[in-house]
Amino acid sequence: MLTAGAAALLAALGLVSPPAAGAATASTPDTFSATAQQQIAALQAVKAGKTAAESKVDSKLLVAEKGVGKQLTALQSGAAVSKTGTVLVDIRATKVSPDLISGLTKAGAGIRAVSDRYGSIRAEVPLAAVSAIAARGDVKRVEQADQALTARELATPATTPGKAAETKQQKAARVSGELQKALASKSQQRSAVAAAPLTSEGDRAHNADIARQQFGVTGVGVKACALSDGVDSLATSQAKGELPPNVDVIAGQEGDGDEGTAMLEIIHDLAPKAALGFASAFNSDASFADNIRKLRFESHCDVIVDDVIYFKESPFQDWIIAQAVNDVTADGALYFSSAGNEGNVLDGTAGHWEGDFVDSGKSVGKFAGVAHNFAGAAGNQIYEPVSDASSAGVPVTLHWSDPLGASSNDYDLYLLDSTGAVVSFSQDVQDGTQDPFEILQTPVFGGSGLRLAVVKFSGANRYLSLSALRGRFKDSADGLKAYNTPGVTVGHSAARDAFSVAATPAAAAFGRPLEPGDPANPAGPFPGSFSSSSKAERFSSDGPRRVFYEADGTPITPGNVSSTGGEVRNKPEITAADGVQTSVTGFSPFFGTSAAAPHAGAIAALVLSGNPGLPPSEVREALLNTAVDIETPGRDNVTGAGVILADKVLAYTGASPQPLAVAKQPTVTPADGGSALDPGDTAKVTLPVTNDGDGAAVSTSVVLTSPTPGVTVAPRSKSYGTISPGQTGVNDFTITVPASQQLGVPVVLNAKVTFAGAHSPTTSTFSLPVGTPSPVAQDFAYTGAPVAIPDNSPVGASVSIPVTGVGRASKVSFSVDGTTCSTDPLSTTVGLNHSYVGDLVGSLTSPSGAKATVFQRNGGSGKNLCKVVFADDAAVPFSTVTASNAPFTGSYKPANALGSLTGAVVDGSWTFFVTDVAGGDVGSIRSVALHINGFVQPAGAGRPSNVHSVTNNGPVHPQ
Repeated sequence: MLTAGAAALLAALGLVSPPAAGAATASTPDTFSATAQQQIAALQAVKAGKTAAESKVDSKLLVAEKGVGKQLTALQSGAAVSKTGTVLVDIRATKVSPDLISGLTKAGAGIRAVSDRYGSIRAEVPLAAVSAIAARGDVKRVEQADQALTARELATPATTPGKAAETKQQKAARVSGELQKALASKSQQRSAVAAAPLTSEGDRAHNADIARQQFGVTGVGVKACALSDGVDSLATSQAKGELPPNVDVIAGQEGDGDEGTAMLEIIHDLAPKAALGFASAFNSDASFADNIRKLRFESHCDVIVDDVIYFKESPFQDWIIAQAVNDVTADGALYFSSAGNEGNVLDGTAGHWEGDFVDSGKSVGKFAGVAHNFAGAAGNQIYEPVSDASSAGVPVTLHWSDPLGASSNDYDLYLLDSTGAVVSFSQDVQDGTQDPFEILQTPVFGGSGLRLAVVKFSGANRYLSLSALRGRFKDSADGLKAYNTPGVTVGHSAARDAFSVAATPAAAAFGRPLEPGDPANPAGPFPGSFSSSSKAERFSSDGPRRVFYEADGTPITPGNVSSTGGEVRNKPEITAADGVQTSVTGFSPFFGTSAAAPHAGAIAALVLSGNPGLPPSEVREALLNTAVDIETPGRDNVTGAGVILADKVLAYTGASPQPLAVAKQPTVTPADGGSALDPGDTAKVTLPVTNDGDGAAVSTSVVLTSPTPGVTVAPRSKSYGTISPGQTGVNDFTITVPASQQLGVPVVLNAKVTFAGAHSPTTSTFSLPVGTPSPVAQDFAYTGAPVAIPDNSPVGASVSIPVTGVGRASKVSFSVDGTTCSTDPLSTTVGLNHSYVGDLVGSLTSPSGAKATVFQRNGGSGKNLCKVVFADDAAVPFSTVTASNAPFTGSYKPANALGSLTGAVVDGSWTFFVTDVAGGDVGSIRSVALHINGFVQPAGAGRPSNVHSVTNNGPVHPQ
């Protein structure tokens, strides 16, 4: 029944009155109840009365803004409005401009993520400002922020009512404690036998251990990178020896969570000498797409793995994330993505239906609309029932076969309870410029007898895809039949050249039934290896994936966007291990296709390591042709070609240990016995070459040249002979520096190392400082007012530090200063006050544009930086600090070497930039300084040789 308020609203909107006393309100399988009819009519009134600006607004935001949902019994708007009246939104723009950012800030928005390439801004905005923002000409759409899932399968579902999530402070304390314990253990083990690291059971189950031994390949020469939620415990895993010291994490993209850390441990277990990298996929959908590209084009990753799905990703066309995958695979990268844990038809664990719209003949509401008939030729049923056990907080998506950004057929989605009342909805406008997409979420605490209805508001019949992600469609107690079809795998894992990876357990079975009454979950073969008797995880998502449009919107089968059109992609392609141990808290065992994808990616890294330059098409051929068929005979919708075994793949491609000879930092010894290389000097250059590879570097030689004018190198080349794996060869060269060489202008040496192997040649560049470094540092401090650091915003805060009178620098260090140190987050006596230093990323940019990251989300919940010096020669990396060290003082090694900033003249404006990349904490930049050492004026240059040149009139101090 409708409330009095609802009746008044309906009357005001000119809608039908509530049903007469005694009239039936409940629905039947082929009808909407009178209550639902009137609720939908009221919602449609909002849609029909929209302005041009409002047509660009997410329907749930619009209904919340107008307050309509509050007037209707049991109905929530579905908009996640904070206690302060704000909503997290994705603003899709024609172009991200300073004017747009400024306009959003003036409207009260907090900027969370910005993507110039994809024209997308994630922001926290006042609900009351949404329509005004949408009215801007440069705004195409304002949507509730697109949410994401990783493909981890939890032993206890995250949606369990009453289960309290770990707070930010609790997590910081846990991570800090684990790091302290790991560092203490590492210190104790320096004089004892180190504890053996944990190894994924997938290493054994995939025969990767045998493959490494048999073929002698370990991942050398390959960089494998992951995208997931975050790497909170990266430093802890490194301290334990579970990960190598150098993991290339894109600054500001460390994320929150530890799934990324666990994925990197799996990759490292199987391909221990592969270089590693990471970026978060959770800042926004557009940021995810940006980071995919950064990992390939900036970090040069050969293999990329992810375990994330964004709800808006289209099943029918490659959207921005899939487009980014297409970009990197076209450039030669191998991309592995989790197939998902949304279940499959074979095991009866999915909540997915797709097919052509069938007109039920049942009109809806007052304005327009006809319901879809799920039964088709078998009858008339306008509802899809959701199982009671999976109805709590489940995202439900509806997509249809229109091109992205050009949908002129308008479909809506409704969720009703067992009484026939609408409890959630999604009814965006599609009038030619919007996406064919609707999304709602089931109530957080679930409900009994929930069912979904799809309504065609206007337009032509289209092919539909309806998915309850991690939910299940199941016959209801009141007679509704569940309709399920295969193909829940969606989004970028279904990109043509990506590998969509299903899961099979390596060891013990997943420890709980997915829903009450389910059969037992399968167990894995450990300590044996996978075989034809292995079984897929019951939650693993199935394919195939029907796609109707190319990424640019071109129809694949023009004129046919029905069940007989488009392209069918056989997804997933392969299956790999899950249910494995890692050292990361909460990820032992680690279940889900989240764990499967890094196992597959690591095996691919072994293939590339033993076959440098092998084309992606041949890697694909090897993985598919050697996979062990499991489940249904032949290729199937759940496991693809089957489970991969590393030894079989490497036997198929052929693999051999590859040498990788690389020149290392040279030692310079001036012939005159001086301590530094000066203009006019002749010096011996001792150049080591280390074989970092798996095979012997035979016939190794070095050609050493210099592009610096006037510098001579003799001899030009030298033979290093054969260098065994892990060994270093050394040779001496002689260089002569012209007397005209300007003091402080470095001599550049290029060392090309040639050897017998596919990685040959390697080239290294070294910069040799010219001149005697001055022991006196000149100080340049920021002297302006404190600058507030915006909370959780990429806009960040910056200060300028002017440097004059130095010219060339021999050394740069940076300090965050203060007079009195304390842990008061509001302190005005520290150099940088902040209530949670672990939220911060700080960087320095020189006048030449060179940039170095100083600190990168270290320190957890520790408060305030005070009297901290960042110097390349410091003994302790700042990455090892914990909250117990706060307020932070002392000398630390920065995240990136500050010496990289000395390659050009240092006079000019330097910038110190800080971003806060997590919510809930604030602070300010107050007092920071640069300390720059120049060079000693050589004897005979107009002053005695024992006089240091100090050209700055400001304060100086010795270093």
